[in-house]
Amino acid sequence: MSPVNLSDVVKAYDVRGLVPEQLDGRVARALGSAFAQVVALPEGEQGVVVGHDMRETSPELAREFAAGVAAQGVDVTMIGLCSTDGLYHASGSLDRAGAMFTASHNPAQYNGIKLCRRGARPVGQDSGLAEVRDLAQWLLDRGAMHDLPSPGRVGSVTETDLLADYAAYLRSLVDLRGSRPLTVVVDAGNGMAGLTVPAVLGAGGLPLEVVPLYFELDGTFPHHEANPLVPENLVDLQAAVVEHGADLGLAFDGDADRCFFVDERGHVVDPSTVTALVADREIAKEVAAGREAADVAVVHGAIVSRAVPETIAAAGARAVRTRVGHSFVKAVMAEHEAVFGGEHSAHYYFRDFWYADTGMLAALHVLAALGEQEHPLSELVAGYARYVASGEINSTVGDAAAATARARAWAQEQGAVADTLDGVTMTREGAPMWWFSLRPSNTEPLLRLNVESDDRATMEQVRDTVLRLVRQES
Repeated sequence: MSPVNLSDVVKAYDVRGLVPEQLDGRVARALGSAFAQVVALPEGEQGVVVGHDMRETSPELAREFAAGVAAQGVDVTMIGLCSTDGLYHASGSLDRAGAMFTASHNPAQYNGIKLCRRGARPVGQDSGLAEVRDLAQWLLDRGAMHDLPSPGRVGSVTETDLLADYAAYLRSLVDLRGSRPLTVVVDAGNGMAGLTVPAVLGAGGLPLEVVPLYFELDGTFPHHEANPLVPENLVDLQAAVVEHGADLGLAFDGDADRCFFVDERGHVVDPSTVTALVADREIAKEVAAGREAADVAVVHGAIVSRAVPETIAAAGARAVRTRVGHSFVKAVMAEHEAVFGGEHSAHYYFRDFWYADTGMLAALHVLAALGEQEHPLSELVAGYARYVASGEINSTVGDAAAATARARAWAQEQGAVADTLDGVTMTREGAPMWWFSLRPSNTEPLLRLNVESDDRATMEQVRDTVLRLVRQES
């Protein structure tokens, strides 16, 4: 057996690697045993719930992980094929720690694991994942799982199907039965939305006509990568929306925890715009239930559009800004008891979904907002899209700190003020207003640039200037 370095596959928030070169059954079993020892047993968990996506290697890896957990005396509930938010639902509803086998939007040769504590609480590098990695590495290096203390029993491994419960729970949070009839094209990208969309949106009594694209579960992704963040992966959906005269289009990533939206013209709706729209709805829901708006908090990632905090403030609620990344968003949401959280990457988090992210619940909100009135989606979201953004642009750099310093110095000469919550954000108020954010990648020699302004000409000028400074040789 070749040596395995788990530092290469255990990332900041999850496990991700090539199969079988970096991630195989032996590694999955070691990670399962370590997860039981580090997370399940110390917290007195009643068990661990395990789900997996449609990749060919996922069922075997999930079984080996479950065997590792059970070997430590912890019971395992296998829920089979599911989306990542389906696993979070299982963790929350069963009150158990969880493991989801998926590589999300990565190509077919990859697989991975997303881990959580009971109640869908995240397990990241700073909240147990590093300890899981180190113990699993120790087990692999010794080649002997029996070196762990004997639990006195082997945990049970049982199977159950929670798809119907997941779908019913989501529909209980957003009622579409009073909506006007809508036609929606859904691109599942051969990912798990091919299973979850029929269960949630295809239920009887909903006034929806669903036009399916690539609903066949196929982990080789024969049509396009299941990564809607890449514009070319949305081309088929955009064309189908126009062809069918649909009211909107939905695109999910491979594990169906993110959802992207296309309006009736085939134009992509920015995730910041969706964040503002859903925030408005969640705040209004709390106020209708008798809460003071000032007591309602909504969390947003550091680089969403300025329209997001402005929308929250206009509704009388509190906007709380946090670093990019699900572990940060979830922690800040729990701290402030926020009703909702959103990021520029189309991750949408809900208090009523155990503070976890679910693209399907965001989709239900957008469908409900559209169906409650007569205007097309492009008009509905226009009020939330009042700035011009560049989208995220990556640059490969040898010295990220020096590149950032050059851009920061230029911005300060223009009167911009620095904020260092997440990388550096430089903001210049006045007319025209602009801001840009530069964040280094955690795993690659990349700087990620986002720019926003009042108008396109200014945005493009700032974008091009910063890119030139970032990419110039030191």
